[in-house]
Amino acid sequence: MKNKIDIKFLSISDVKEFADIVSAFDYDIDLVSGRYVVDAKSIMGIFSLDLSKPISLVAHTDDIKPLTDAIKRFC
Repeated sequence: MKNKIDIKFLSISDVKEFADIVSAFDYDIDLVSGRYVVDAKSIMGIFSLDLSKPISLVAHTDDIKPLTDAIKRFC
């Protein structure tokens, strides 16, 4: 099952912290901006997106609560 959350990064350090947090989860997590989809666990992938535009996180799991608790400051 897919779950979608809107994400916002305010600084470069936010991107690193976010990637470190989501890397702890063992399921696929993607970031979607327009027609581009990147692995949320990849710092380089995140920086390839236009961070000034809306970004959505798509988590491929049935239990999204632990993830949303971990990343709530980016929502």
